[in-house]
Amino acid sequence: MHWLSTRRWLALAAGLDAAGLIVLALLIGRARQAPSDPSAGLLLILVLLYWTFGWLFGSYTVLRRADMRRMRLALRLGVTSAVSLSAAALLGWLVRAGPAVAVLHRGSLIPLFVLLALWSALVRLAIRQVSSHPGNDHWRVLALPEEIAAIEREWGHQAGRPALAIQDARAQASPVDGHPMDREKLPGGLDGIALSPGVQADPALMRQAEQLAWLGGPLTTLAEMAEQELQRIPPQWVGHQWLLFSGRIEGRQPTVERQLKRFADVAISLLLLLLAAPLLLPAAALIHLGDGGPVFYRQRRSGLMGKAIEVIKLRSMVRQAELGGARWSEPNDQRITPVGVWLRRTRLDELPQLLNVLRGEMSLIGPRPERPELEGELEQRIPHYRLRHWIRPGLSGWAQVNMPYSSSVEDAQLKLSYDLYYLRNGSIWLDLLILAKTIKTVLKASGR
Repeated sequence: MHWLSTRRWLALAAGLDAAGLIVLALLIGRARQAPSDPSAGLLLILVLLYWTFGWLFGSYTVLRRADMRRMRLALRLGVTSAVSLSAAALLGWLVRAGPAVAVLHRGSLIPLFVLLALWSALVRLAIRQVSSHPGNDHWRVLALPEEIAAIEREWGHQAGRPALAIQDARAQASPVDGHPMDREKLPGGLDGIALSPGVQADPALMRQAEQLAWLGGPLTTLAEMAEQELQRIPPQWVGHQWLLFSGRIEGRQPTVERQLKRFADVAISLLLLLLAAPLLLPAAALIHLGDGGPVFYRQRRSGLMGKAIEVIKLRSMVRQAELGGARWSEPNDQRITPVGVWLRRTRLDELPQLLNVLRGEMSLIGPRPERPELEGELEQRIPHYRLRHWIRPGLSGWAQVNMPYSSSVEDAQLKLSYDLYYLRNGSIWLDLLILAKTIKTVLKASGR
């Protein structure tokens, strides 16, 4: 689980936050001479509140930013602590806090969450210092000269990426001593050496790579390096290795796994339709009142193995928005209605597709289905594009929680890199992570 290993620092921060909250609550209670220590259940509730608001306001994900500034950190922790304090105070009022829950009194909550914010800041600064140590997360890439600029550009898409040293594979030759690639020049703490598709396709350079492997070099491919470090797989780096994805064809997955996912799709879809009804009804009314047009919009998309399906959405654009043919939705697109802007930011426009999920045409989690009218060009310009059809499309996916709407072929290629990662690593646990990140997007209205 590459996505899990890369979040080890976030897990450590969450654990230290919980420990800090528990210790501070006990110390403050004794300093105030409370009749008894807070119960384990009450401490767990406070920890869950702090974790939830920290996750919602980004006090953990700030660790993954390459430019983690102290002001940004202070702001996020300040908001997290203030909202957590308010929620705990509300809880204390609801339960009519007495001596048994003294930690919920105002005199305890204010110092608790102020000191906890300071503790959390120290934790994050310490973790960042350790995790960004110069000897950590360093990769060397051996590539052809004509590949280097593209690799640097692709690597630059990701914030918080590990250090990368790209070298010309042909310049590494040292035929005099019989060791074409000199391993003595490798820096300490090297995570691995990645070979570009061009190097893999050159028999002479691969013989040199074999020599390096014999000397003990940790060899891998660019695609596997990106899978491990970026949690996405750029399609142009896959090369002839596309068969590595064949084990994830939906029809070949274990029957129990497929049935469990289908059960979850149906159960959660019914629950979401029930919970979303109070929001969908006024949204539908606002759409109709806006221009008198239809509430729903039906659109042909490509489903499993490229089979055409018709998805249902709440209309977020003006009527007849595509009289000139299908085209990408762009930032600040003038075709999007004022109500549509809100629907897209909260992703409520996608909720009617729960009916597609119930019909078995889609899943809750998977690559977003694309329009057949646009896929012709994408298949011609993006290598291995059709691999995304090997798994049932989803209402939300790994690409959707990691990047905004696609508005160009370049964006579609970046989206495919996330879809390929999901195709290789899809699991119940990754689905739960995507679901949690989707809920966060809806709550913060940060969809685009």
